Amino acid sequence: MTARSAPDRLLSVLAAFDHEHPALCLTDISRRAGLTLTTAHRLVGALTEWGALERDEAGVYHVGLRLWEIAALAPRALALRQVALPYLEDLYEATHENVQLAVRDGSEVVYTEWLSGRSAVGVHIRVGARWPLHATGVGLALLAHSAPDVQEAYCAGPLKSFTPYTITDPERLRRVLADVRRTEAAVSSRQVTEDALSVAAPVRGPGGAVVAAVSVVVPQADAQVPVLIPAVRMAARGISRALGWQPPQEPG
Repeated sequence: MTARSAPDRLLSVLAAFDHEHPALCLTDISRRAGLTLTTAHRLVGALTEWGALERDEAGVYHVGLRLWEIAALAPRALALRQVALPYLEDLYEATHENVQLAVRDGSEVVYTEWLSGRSAVGVHIRVGARWPLHATGVGLALLAHSAPDVQEAYCAGPLKSFTPYTITDPERLRRVLADVRRTEAAVSSRQVTEDALSVAAPVRGPGGAVVAAVSVVVPQADAQVPVLIPAVRMAARGISRALGWQPPQEPG
């Protein structure tokens, strides 16, 4: 068995924390990181002293603000969020529902911004959360505009199910992705929770490549998809233009 390097062990401590495990005691960190208690204690101490972790009065550890400060400097999320926020706010004002901005990271979608409506449908999303691409509106919009080999590799892999309505058939997923490319809109109905529907549209960068997706999430029972699609498309196109994208000229 290959010995783990010092950076690998340090990163394994940070990786022990996720959205399902935001607070951990030292024993849990040791177990989840695959480290001895002694090694975990030493690394956690160093990370806490630096500010990457914080320890509360009960002796439980949380991710520290120092990591948040550094993560906020990530150019893909920071620049995109700054440009997109006015358009996301406009979309929120038009719908008073959950509005989200996300990017693709491998086979997952990562949420970089989220505006929550006071009485909007509950969602299992927060900034930094990750979900499989096929189960969300933003994920479908991003996957549909990924390279063909990326799409094929994803469709060939296991498609995790969250509800009876989650797309788990590769052929059906391929048809959905083709429709997303044709309409420039993705609709994900009851795929993550049975009470929610999301409508998403792709955001393009200066060269026209899709760099993000924006969506609105509404109660499935009250969803007015024909009304939501133009609003979400408008927000996505506004962000795209602000990023430097120029729509193709109509033939005249």
